Amino acid sequence: MTVMQAGVTLGDEAYDGARWSILGQTYTLKQQSEASMAWHAILPPGTFVPPHTHPTQDEFISVFEGRLDLWLDGKEVIAKAGDLVRMPMGRPHGIFNKSSGTVSCLFWVSPTRALRGLFERIHNVGDPAEVVRIAAEHEVDFLPPQP
Repeated sequence: MTVMQAGVTLGDEAYDGARWSILGQTYTLKQQSEASMAWHAILPPGTFVPPHTHPTQDEFISVFEGRLDLWLDGKEVIAKAGDLVRMPMGRPHGIFNKSSGTVSCLFWVSPTRALRGLFERIHNVGDPAEVVRIAAEHEVDFLPPQP
C-alpha cells in the first residue's frame, strides 16, 4: 500500500520527477498515493480530452486560469478560474479548451488505480487511436465519437 507522504511539492517541481506530454497538453505530477493522484495540467488552445469514463475513480478539476468547456454526463458546461469540476466515477465526461487562451488547472483522481501507468504509456504518443487502445488497458474507457 502506497501511503501519501507529508510535504510540499513546489510550484515548479514534479513529484518523482514525473512530467508527461499527452495529446498537446503538459501534465506535471504533484502527488501520488494509493488513495489519490494529483497533477497540474496546461491545456493550450484547441487541445482536449475526448469523452470518456473512469469506471473506478472519481475525478476533479480545479481551474486556476482560463476557461474549460466540458461535456459532463450529456450536458455542456463551462468552468472558469476558481471553479471546481466534479466528475463521479462511471459518468461520461470530455474536457476541451475551445478558448484562445491557455488553461492552467489541477486534476486529481481518487483512488489512483492505474492512471499513472496510463500517463507513462501515452507520454508522447501522437496517434489518438493508440491512446484510446492503451487507455482501455488502464481503466479509462473512451466513448465512440459523437455525431
